[in-house]
Amino acid sequence: MRRPAITSLAAAAVAAALATSCSSPGATASGDGGAKEVEVALITSTSGPLASYGEQYLQGFEAGLDHATGGTGRIDGVEIKVSRYDDGGDPAKGVSLAKKSAGRGVRIIAGTAASGVATQIAPVAAQNKILYISGPAATDALTGANKYTFRSGRQTFQDVATAQQILMKQEDGGDAEGGKGGKGKKVVVLAQDNAFGQANVAAVESVLGTGGTTVDSVLAPPSATDLTPTATKVKAAKPDMVFVAWAGDTAQSMWTTLDQQGVLDAATVVTGLDSRAGYPVFGKARDKVTLLAHYVPGAIDNPEAKAVEEYFGKKGWKTDLFTPDGFNAAQMVARAVREAGADGDTDAMVEALEGHTFAGIKGENTVRATDHALVQPMFQAEFDGDAPKVVLTVDAQGVAPTEKKIG
Repeated sequence: MRRPAITSLAAAAVAAALATSCSSPGATASGDGGAKEVEVALITSTSGPLASYGEQYLQGFEAGLDHATGGTGRIDGVEIKVSRYDDGGDPAKGVSLAKKSAGRGVRIIAGTAASGVATQIAPVAAQNKILYISGPAATDALTGANKYTFRSGRQTFQDVATAQQILMKQEDGGDAEGGKGGKGKKVVVLAQDNAFGQANVAAVESVLGTGGTTVDSVLAPPSATDLTPTATKVKAAKPDMVFVAWAGDTAQSMWTTLDQQGVLDAATVVTGLDSRAGYPVFGKARDKVTLLAHYVPGAIDNPEAKAVEEYFGKKGWKTDLFTPDGFNAAQMVARAVREAGADGDTDAMVEALEGHTFAGIKGENTVRATDHALVQPMFQAEFDGDAPKVVLTVDAQGVAPTEKKIG
């Protein structure tokens, strides 16, 4: 399974607080003077290895819904009721929950941090003509999946394209001959020899392996604990850039070994910024690592970011890597309900979201009409003491995914 960031760190499962469940159908009269309500089924991990990502998403959704509705939970008199379900990162469970929601007449499903779950829910949405707004799941397969599937977070292509922008910046700085296409550059992907690692190699090859850039890989056995031979292979390849995609408990040992073997001094080493809980894993190597960042907590100063910080402050929460995904999803739900009304006409919801541009806590987002990719800015970051800071904001169009046709 492709985890929803370049570097994957399993975090401890924690319970997420969100609005209480509702058992009413997707769009009904509530009995409050004939007022209407629309139910949204939030399906994501609140247990299992991605539980912390699910919590971040759910908290972001709660803050986003509060912001979009002015604290009322209503859009034009239509109450948005939220039902929360735990998929545990299990595709079969996610599909079952989606089908049960469809059977109850729910017209909007949102969420999941797991790519394997998201790719299975998307066909259910199409079969039942339900609006599906996916969460942190990063698989590129969701873009253009079908008419009813959208995404509220970034995707793998945008991660790798950010690395490409860093490579281009390195060239502009006069570090190497060649044009902006990366001519003469060499990139080595360091990963584990499993589905996750191989998927990252494929993604880097498809995005960076153009314009004269050479992409090689060094894949370590997932069970390896002595990573010195792996680091030695990376350094011997004499890369200009090392793209690290690493998951699991050996991450801290991996970074220490790369530093000890001089890899971090010999090349630009890039990896994805993970959640707050993952910051310490870099150890002493953190000052030598270039970070690709979907989101850097506290880095953006706009009305939406201020609204989230204020809401989280009241709750005693901290913004984290996937807070934007939940916030975006709530804004997209509000847009869909506002345009379609309580009747919940899904085609009207789809039409309302296609081409929609809105402000998020990262900056401006655009739902690309042709394939429902969420075009958004990305960031390059580095550690400043114990916390990361943004050193470069990458324009949304500069990392826009390759356009697809809706399947």
